[in-house]
Amino acid sequence: MRRKLYGFTVRALLYGCAAATGGLLITLVGYIIFRGVGGIDWRFLSTAESVISGTVGILPAIKNTVFVIAVSLLVSLPLGVGAAVYLTEYARNRRFVAAIEFASETLAGIPSIIYALVGVIIFCTALRLQKTLLAGSLTLAIMILPTIIRSTQESLKAVPASYREGALGLGSGKWHMIRTVVLPSSIDGIVTGCILAAGRVVGESAVLMYTAGMSMAMQSFSPDRVAGASGATLTVALYHYAKENADFSTAFSIATILLALTVVINFSASFLGRKLKRS
Repeated sequence: MRRKLYGFTVRALLYGCAAATGGLLITLVGYIIFRGVGGIDWRFLSTAESVISGTVGILPAIKNTVFVIAVSLLVSLPLGVGAAVYLTEYARNRRFVAAIEFASETLAGIPSIIYALVGVIIFCTALRLQKTLLAGSLTLAIMILPTIIRSTQESLKAVPASYREGALGLGSGKWHMIRTVVLPSSIDGIVTGCILAAGRVVGESAVLMYTAGMSMAMQSFSPDRVAGASGATLTVALYHYAKENADFSTAFSIATILLALTVVINFSASFLGRKLKRS
């Protein structure tokens, strides 16, 4: 009787925690959408802010956000996945691997403002990129690299050793075994790390305010001018309208766009992961 009562109590607490979390999430998302969806129209999405004409548009911020996400992931994903594969499959010095894992976990928990200062010193000053989107993207790539490394490592470790032994026993080489057996089996964890990294990039503002600027003007993204482009992403634009202009209706509209962008990124990454796993 006591065991049944204990089990019922634990289940009730778990269900209550899950219901409270789900309810809080639904309330938060619903409130943001309720406050922001009314201000979203085609003009809001396809124009730039203009004081002369009195228009409010976030097209430059959308372009800047897409650019920052693309560049930071293109830089960090190959490095992160490659480092995780080496540490898990090739490295033999356990102390070295343990040190790298400890460093990755420590770096993943460092406040983003520290990365902003590092980005200002290295990319903006030492490499003379100034306050540009390229400098901000490279800083974010360094910031999300530990997250990708650790999530990929844990996913690779979860692959049963029998998979590796079976592939090697059938005559596969080391790299062929990793490419055809280990990586496809761990693709779910890699995609999860990619989603977490992209989510952190989308929601980051401190790093970009210091390294990429807060300009709301339309920028050119031609290859010969991208290094000199400076601008605000959606999160920086949200801060600009909410804190500097006290325009909370526009801020909630931008927050709604950010929610939609996050959902698109999550579904796209999951779809790509399923497709890679099948192939």
